[in-house]
Amino acid sequence: MKTFKEDIIQIYSNERSILAIAIINCILSLMLFIFSIVNLNPNSTVIKTGYGDIGGYRDGAWFDMLAFPILAVIFGILHALLAVRIFHKRGSGMAKFFLITTTMLIFGAGIVLIRLLGEG
Repeated sequence: MKTFKEDIIQIYSNERSILAIAIINCILSLMLFIFSIVNLNPNSTVIKTGYGDIGGYRDGAWFDMLAFPILAVIFGILHALLAVRIFHKRGSGMAKFFLITTTMLIFGAGIVLIRLLGEG
C-alpha cells in the first residue's frame, strides 16, 4: 500500500497528463453511469438488449441493461486504480495508453447504449 500511495503522489507531482486523463475518464464513466441508470425501464417486459449483424436487434429483459452501469463503475473506479498499478510496473506511456483505451471503451459503450435506446 505504501508504493501505491507513493505512485499517486508521483503521478500528481510529475505526470499531470495521466492525472488529467484519469479525471476525464472518471467524469465520462460517471456520465455513462447516470445516463444508463436514468434510462433503465423496469416497467417494460421486453426491450432491445443487443445487436447482431445477421439477426438484427435482440430482445431481452430490462435487467440485462444493468451491464452498462456495471461497466461504468468498472471503467471509472477499477481502471483508475489499475492505471496507477500499470504506472508503477510499466511506466507513464503504458498508463496513458491504458487510460485512453478505457476512454474509448466508455465512448463505445455510450454509443451502443444510445443506439439500443433508440430502437427500443
